[in-house]
Formats: sequence, structure tokens, C-alpha cells
Amino acid sequence: MKKTFQQFEETITEVLALKDQKDSFLTNPISEGKWSIREIIGHLYYWDKFNLEEMVPHMAQAAKLREFPDHDTHNEEAISYLTGQSVESIIDLFVATRKQLTKSMLDIGEEVKFTIGKGKRQFTTESFTKIFLKHDVHHLKQINEKLQEIGAS
Repeated sequence: MKKTFQQFEETITEVLALKDQKDSFLTNPISEGKWSIREIIGHLYYWDKFNLEEMVPHMAQAAKLREFPDHDTHNEEAISYLTGQSVESIIDLFVATRKQLTKSMLDIGEEVKFTIGKGKRQFTTESFTKIFLKHDVHHLKQINEKLQEIGAS
């Protein structure tokens, strides 16, 4: 498995470790006006779900994939979609979806190139994954900073 996909799956380990934290910690905003860790994991899950359902099935040689949805709208939908779900169930959804997303992208040949929306840039599953790997890193940094605040890391 390529390093990019290994790193993409490693996010699972970090997220699973959050099950050791108290729900009260995971459901409080990381700072004023920000999401909670529960919401961040839900947000990562919802992007994985979108990619698995809307993007991966269309990844084929010379395919033109749809545009990404408006980020703000998509993020609001994610939070709404997860209303009433426990932290544990959101973590479980994230893990299952991330595993399936990684497997599905690995099943697509690494030579397959496609574009997204009106863009001309050609993507492979690896370059596509790198976008979301950066996204993971951004949010894991937020989570780890919050864990350090309470001395839990």
C-alpha cells in the first residue's frame, strides 16, 4: 500500500484512541465558536461518506467528476446529519467508512486519471487522497492541541 493511503488509514488509529476520553470532553467546543471533537470527527466522516458515495464510483480514466459541494453547506449538513448520534457511534461510522473508502480507492488503478468539476488538473486516487490527508492533518492538529491542554496526550 502506498504511503499516502497508509497515512490516510492511520487517522483511524488516532480517532479510535479518542474512545478513551470522556464524552463530556469530546462534546465541548475545542475553543469558543469552534466545533467539538465529536463534530470534527463527524465532519471527517461526512466528507469520507461523500467521497465514497459521490466521487469514487465515477473515478475512471478521463472521467469528469462532479464539483465538490459548497464547503459551508456541506459542513452544516454534516453537523445536522449527526444530531442525536453518540460520540462512539460517530467514531465507529468514521472508522468503517474510512476503511471502505481506502479499499475502494486502492481498487482503482493508480494509473487512472480524472478531473474534478470544471478544472483541468488531472488527479489520481493518490493525489485526490492527499487533499483529504492534509484535511485530516489540520483537524488532528486541533484535536491534539485540545488533548494537550488537558494533559491527555
